[in-house]
Amino acid sequence: MRVALLGTRGIPARYGGFETFAEELAARLAAAGHEVTVYTRAHAAAPGVAAYRGARVRTLPALRVKALETLSHTLLSCLDVSRRRFDVVLLCNAANAPLLPLLHARGLRVALNVDGLERKRRKWGRLGRAYYRVCERLSARWADAVVTDAAVIQRYYRRAWRRASVMIPYGGDLPHPEGDSALRRLGLAPEGYLLYVSRFEPENNPDRVAAAYRAVPGDVPLVLVGGAPYARALVRRVRQLASEDPRVVLAGPVYGDEYRQLLFHARAYIHATEVGGTHPALVEAMGAGRVVFFLDNMPNREVAGGAGVPFTFADGGLTAALSEFLAAPRRFERLGAAAQARVAERYRWDDVASAYERVLEGLCSASPRA
Repeated sequence: MRVALLGTRGIPARYGGFETFAEELAARLAAAGHEVTVYTRAHAAAPGVAAYRGARVRTLPALRVKALETLSHTLLSCLDVSRRRFDVVLLCNAANAPLLPLLHARGLRVALNVDGLERKRRKWGRLGRAYYRVCERLSARWADAVVTDAAVIQRYYRRAWRRASVMIPYGGDLPHPEGDSALRRLGLAPEGYLLYVSRFEPENNPDRVAAAYRAVPGDVPLVLVGGAPYARALVRRVRQLASEDPRVVLAGPVYGDEYRQLLFHARAYIHATEVGGTHPALVEAMGAGRVVFFLDNMPNREVAGGAGVPFTFADGGLTAALSEFLAAPRRFERLGAAAQARVAERYRWDDVASAYERVLEGLCSASPRA
């Protein structure tokens, strides 16, 4: 099976959850004997990398403008796909749905991973939110198969657009890292810090996490991993908060083995994301056996279940939860083991890849498009 994967920033993963998904899925499909090509944005690509973990890397440019970066790169990717030989396409992000007719015109069937409800992000203005609403509708109407990553998103598409979807979450079973270079670089001790990982966007609340931590007693560092190309005001706000609390460590974007080092050696993980479905960073923290504190909303509860500590920002909720944990961490130890067991049962990358393989093979075996 010749598979084109497009709509992400590409591989190696250097940005967010979609890119981690693309890398882990492509590697496993390639290992299963399929020919996989991952379309990658030039500014995000590793120089000189034409293949990675068994998958081909096809690098194309993109407009570096917030509203156009995704669509411009996917447009070029679709045009490139149309002149090559592929059996099936996996398209990521509902924002790319208007381009589905380009792929269908070549007789290709397309599975579309719609991601979360992007229109709910505050970075989008009125026009941007309207565009994403239209894209949801087009995704439901035009995709040959719709894939959702959480039950809450699956229910939304069924209710709002009367479209059935295949629910396939993300994996969280990462290999244990070697070495401790990331810890040494940041001056951290194993089990001696709390960790937050996310893009610095308003709905991910890095500033509110840092602000809440100011009232937590003790000297345990809070490490914030992440950054954002289009949220400069928020990044300035986080830097200001960090400058006022020496315990807050801004690590910047961290990937690969160093990311796993920080994850596996953290005392606990804080997940404060409001928008989306299954977030890979949350699942990965659970898979690493960390005690997880998660913002209390439906998607996060779906992932963590009873294997984490829910919190709200209202009335000092996060401050109180972290203060209690740091004062008596042994009371929370069972949660790390429970989180790891939940990932082993529900969120294994091998299972994720097998589910996608079934969807893609099903499209390949369907009647050709006219």
